Amino acid sequence: MVAGILTKALFSLVFNKVHCAQGGRDNGFGNNYVWAGSLESGLQIATHHKKPVMVIIHKSWCSACKNLKPKFANSTEIQTLSKHFVMVNLLDEEEPKNHTYSPDGTYIPRILFISPKGSVDHDIYNEEGSSQHKYFYSRPEQIAKSMRKVLDKYKFERFDK
Repeated sequence: MVAGILTKALFSLVFNKVHCAQGGRDNGFGNNYVWAGSLESGLQIATHHKKPVMVIIHKSWCSACKNLKPKFANSTEIQTLSKHFVMVNLLDEEEPKNHTYSPDGTYIPRILFISPKGSVDHDIYNEEGSSQHKYFYSRPEQIAKSMRKVLDKYKFERFDK
């Protein structure tokens, strides 16, 4: 009986912590999306729910970032696809210092996709973009194409092994 109550309390604590971590800021990318509060909480949620992660790394002073924000925010296609992702956007100093998140440079904006197991997927990039800046996206159609590619790639894999 006591073990059951403790298990239930622990589960509730963990669930509430994961659930509450979703309250991230949109930073101009749209409040119609559910944003994780941080990269760490996004990775935790992704692992728990077996979902891929979309990470947008951007800066407040960047004109290309400012240009992308309203296009992203108003894209119904990205909004629909985003329900299958854990969405993370990292502004200014939130950018990870780890080179894992800058596979071909530290340019911005940079959009990376992370597998449900937590590793950056180098196979998903803007195929219509520059070979020097593979993770730079300027149009919602490019982002949606990569999102669909991610969903196709991970649809048949099992992550409970």
